[in-house]
Amino acid sequence: MKKIVLIYTFILFSSCCGTKNVIETQPEPTKKVAIVTEVPELPQPSNESEVEKTIIPLPPKPPKQSSNYKELIHKRWNTILQKYVSNNGNVDYIGIKNDRIEFDIYIDYLSDTFPDGTWSKNEKLAYWINAYNALTIDLILRNYPTKSIKDIKDPWDQRLWKFGDKWYNLNDIEHKILRKMDEPRIHFAIVCASVSCPKLQNEAFTASNLEEQLTNATKEFLSDSSKNELSKNRIKLSKIFKWFKKDFEKNRSLIDFLNTYSEVLISNKAKKSFKDYNWDLNE
Repeated sequence: MKKIVLIYTFILFSSCCGTKNVIETQPEPTKKVAIVTEVPELPQPSNESEVEKTIIPLPPKPPKQSSNYKELIHKRWNTILQKYVSNNGNVDYIGIKNDRIEFDIYIDYLSDTFPDGTWSKNEKLAYWINAYNALTIDLILRNYPTKSIKDIKDPWDQRLWKFGDKWYNLNDIEHKILRKMDEPRIHFAIVCASVSCPKLQNEAFTASNLEEQLTNATKEFLSDSSKNELSKNRIKLSKIFKWFKKDFEKNRSLIDFLNTYSEVLISNKAKKSFKDYNWDLNE
């Protein structure tokens, strides 16, 4: 028969426990407690990972002394896009969420590599286009699952990201930075996570390929009949052309802009209307 011994002891509020004869629940001070001298051994964890979360070392950031580091910072973003964005622009948000370490490293790269006066216009454009798209995905992931970006409170006004010494929101990047760079094709490169937006390209924008990438994105958007319906005498356009009309009409008409990138030659007298905008999530 196992013997049970009554032990009289004072239990301190933060007593040290080093033997098998310890009871985790702390009794009130000065009370008498009974402790069984033979306590069954607790099962030991099979490996260290069950006790302590494995720490994954982060890869080094691209060295700034490298001649092409301004493009190297987007290499990880390019890998994420190719892995989780379809050719049609549908985004696998769950996949990115499950691969959050890689995604967060890229966001960290962006915040640590803020453009300065030494960057060319194309280097700045590529940086901020990629940043806008990545931060939009980050906003969705912070609120996922959601059916629409518009179901999130003030989605474009939340200052969630710090670049340099300043906190930014999506409106800051689009209206105070990108639109002021006089490149209207950015509207077909930045994506608001919605069905009626231009499709999210499954490759990162880079300064060296920017001209070709912006042209292709513009042509793809105009040729997509779900976004725009173009004919010689009648056009039914995305509301992007209504919201940002001034951006497309600098030094030329909207029809001139459309004819530059459209496969259809549109008459200057064509009747114009706008399609309804679908804000459903682009997944």
